[in-house]
Amino acid sequence: MQVLHSLPKFENPDLIVGVETSDDAGVFRLRPDLAIVNTVDFFTPIVDDPYVFGQIAATNALSDIYAMGAEPRTAMNIVCFPKGKMDIRVLGEVLKGGAEKVQEAGAVVVGGHSIIDEEIKYGMAITGVIHPDKVIRNVGVQEGDALILTKPLGTGIISTALKKGKASKESVQASVASMITLNDTASKIMRNYPVHACSDITGYGLLGHALEMASGSSVTLILESAKLPILHRAPRLAEKGYLTGGCKRNRDYLKDKITVDKSIREGLVEVAFDPQTSGGLLIAVAQKYAAKLVDELQANGVKAATAVGYATSLQKAWVRLV
Repeated sequence: MQVLHSLPKFENPDLIVGVETSDDAGVFRLRPDLAIVNTVDFFTPIVDDPYVFGQIAATNALSDIYAMGAEPRTAMNIVCFPKGKMDIRVLGEVLKGGAEKVQEAGAVVVGGHSIIDEEIKYGMAITGVIHPDKVIRNVGVQEGDALILTKPLGTGIISTALKKGKASKESVQASVASMITLNDTASKIMRNYPVHACSDITGYGLLGHALEMASGSSVTLILESAKLPILHRAPRLAEKGYLTGGCKRNRDYLKDKITVDKSIREGLVEVAFDPQTSGGLLIAVAQKYAAKLVDELQANGVKAATAVGYATSLQKAWVRLV
């Protein structure tokens, strides 16, 4: 963010969402009834299977579109590949996994760009569409809102343990299943409710993305650790030290902006800091709609959907984990 401060500010009457509040995607109005939503994301492999890696990367990129309440339309591949050092069929499997997820989302791959690099990296730039009046931002949370999370936490911890050969087959399967599940159903259902704000949980972890929502809305978010949906054995693996570098960076950045109840098990705290890949949506909605929204999400296959906290008037800390 320090780098962004030195860049020129872009102003345009049709720019609905820019970089000011760290929203999940940019939104630009094309006409009174149509806006485009743009996002991009790519990263290094977090699983051994190239096809599954492609699926995860595409699902992760598409998630930003769903968090804004939009529908994806086109995708462009972003590829870094070590020419001559890896079988080219590996890249084919990565691209196949990504393409199939885009197809599942009802969008189309229209091209992309590749460069030679020492390490394989993959992701996508996604364009979606939405009515300008129906954009769901990560700001706008109101006092009293319930907070609903749609996927379990702990993907970063499990991926780290996998690299060390210490993650169980059950844990890895559950993590992969979560990461390759599109947020399309959750997004479509939430659009039927008067949702005040939404963000998908990715690299900044639950607490980092909650901070963005809270600071942009001038409220404090209370997250209840006992209610968090968590992947199998993630807290135990965290307590054994299988933490990503991103988890430690998240802790350092958030240490003076949030508070954590000292009675919470350390593994649960680490899960809340854990950077997620292709995580769920964190939805802020008036309390009176929360139970119905959770029930509808679960009834339509979003089994992990859980009310995990609420918003209150601004306190000393933007976010409290209790």
